[in-house]
Amino acid sequence: MPVNQTLSSFSDVAFQSAFAIYLLALLLALVYYVRMQSVIDARRALARVEEKALVAVGDGGADVVTETDAWAPTPAEIEKLEAGANKFGGMTQSLVWLGIIVHVASAVLRGLATERFPFGNLYEYVLVISAFTMLVAAVVIQRKEWRIVWPWLLVPVLTLLFFGGTKLYADSAPVVPALQSYWLPIHVSTISIGAAIGMISGIASLLYLLRIWQPQGREHGFFGALAKPLPSAKKLDALAYKSAILTLPILGLGIVLGAIWAEAAWGRFWGWDPKETVSLISWVLYAAYLHARATAGWRDHKAAWINILALATMIFNLFFINMVVSGLHSYAGLN
Repeated sequence: MPVNQTLSSFSDVAFQSAFAIYLLALLLALVYYVRMQSVIDARRALARVEEKALVAVGDGGADVVTETDAWAPTPAEIEKLEAGANKFGGMTQSLVWLGIIVHVASAVLRGLATERFPFGNLYEYVLVISAFTMLVAAVVIQRKEWRIVWPWLLVPVLTLLFFGGTKLYADSAPVVPALQSYWLPIHVSTISIGAAIGMISGIASLLYLLRIWQPQGREHGFFGALAKPLPSAKKLDALAYKSAILTLPILGLGIVLGAIWAEAAWGRFWGWDPKETVSLISWVLYAAYLHARATAGWRDHKAAWINILALATMIFNLFFINMVVSGLHSYAGLN
């Protein structure tokens, strides 16, 4: 099957453009993050002044309340400061959506160039799973209160894209015979969606642990500065939990579809191939996380660690199993 080199080149350009757009979005997101730190400091300073004023009134009045604080912003000043920060948040969101459009175009052009779904090697898988991750994240982060999380999502996605575009890149080509099946898009797209949602769930659990370590209003040190603009631990935990609720059935469906494909291709549903085994371990860990979240005594940070371990096994499966371990799934374009 001939490869359309023109479309393949356009796909590569779109990939590079998406990376550049995401990188610019990250820079704007970091500016927004820093500005929101200032907004929070201003709100807390004003709250302290108002609290002292109430105490002073209760004690018979004191005119030295504002003199005891180095900085006492007015509500109007805080509103102006927040409006300036929100401009960067809005620009970040717009750039992310532009990046997603270009990102998806890169995957579509890759598929059109080879006249197949772009799931033929590890580079293409990274291209697709990162696109799904960004799309799901952009839908979740439509609400302003979640825009502060963009740096924490963009950094791993950019790292994944950089590694995929440099170390995993493979020229457009027909797929190997083992992948020439109508099960390819069904199985891999389902797994990709489940893994993308799982990535968001795992990152949310990481941020939840950071917020637990640095409670709102009692942050300290470098990590306290990082945690200050984040949503409450309750909201982060809820995001991780709701995402995992979706991850478990979708990832499980992907494994079942893979088993059906395996029976058609290799004459058995399950053979404890390394990739099959680690995929099952990931699914079991997500099930364990959801069970732990519903069990008394495990609803605190202990359950979050299980979710993070599930994310770690998915990353291990994506890179180490595909690139190092030899098995029936060793057709990632690298070995």
